[in-house]
Amino acid sequence: MYKFGYVAILGKPNAGKSTLINRLVGMRLAIVSSKPQTTRDNILAIVNGKNYQLVLIDTPGIHKATSHLDKFMMKNVRTAKAGADVVVYLLDSSIAPDPQELEHIAKMKADGLNVIVAGSKSDKKKVDFDCDLFFSAVTGENVELLIEKILTFLPASKTKNFLYGEDEVTDKPVKFIVAEYVREGVLRVLKKEVPHGVAAVTTSFEEKPAIVNIEVEIVCEKQSHKGIIIGKGGETLKKIGTYARGMCEQLLGKKVMLKIFVKVEEGWKDKPNKLTDLGYN
Repeated sequence: MYKFGYVAILGKPNAGKSTLINRLVGMRLAIVSSKPQTTRDNILAIVNGKNYQLVLIDTPGIHKATSHLDKFMMKNVRTAKAGADVVVYLLDSSIAPDPQELEHIAKMKADGLNVIVAGSKSDKKKVDFDCDLFFSAVTGENVELLIEKILTFLPASKTKNFLYGEDEVTDKPVKFIVAEYVREGVLRVLKKEVPHGVAAVTTSFEEKPAIVNIEVEIVCEKQSHKGIIIGKGGETLKKIGTYARGMCEQLLGKKVMLKIFVKVEEGWKDKPNKLTDLGYN
């Protein structure tokens, strides 16, 4: 018997959603940083087992929308919930649950959604609270148990009703993932110096037998941010590029020549046309 279904991974910023996705897929597909709201788009990650295929939807962290970009992100969360066979709601087990989150979970269950409440980051100091299971995406503890619980909500079929091939891991094009690697590099290198007013888009992608030539544009909100991203003598941008290039070479399995440009677009998070240009549509 075979099982197939869509699984929405929900939770507050920094609950560990992208880390879980990457653990299940077995590669760095969704970018990860300690900063909230790292994930902006719904990324489909395909997990293939012996008799199952799960399509995981990595969603932005649930937060209050204050810009057009935030509204786009929260719309993605609502879309993911509506189209999912199962919702896995992550609660950071290193802190006490937010009462508003518990109300949100209760509302989803009352609405008839299949909800699994999972306490993430069990490898850290754990706060005991009521949930379906505790797990760690870092150590792998109870990750298989989480998959088993997900599968109990999916119908069984005698035929292999999978929508994706066994070698497919996402619905996103490589250019999208490359741009996300660059944005992750920005978040990791700059720490708290530049807020989340940064986007990245791949403007050129040329693959040759032995090398891939890539150009990515970083978009920031202020001229002062551009200077911080580039750094003295270009040192900061070089660090960002080194990190992103390493990730790209792991993904593509060949040498990568990566060029990064920085552009200022004031207020881009509140410009619908610009959001579309950057792939947030």
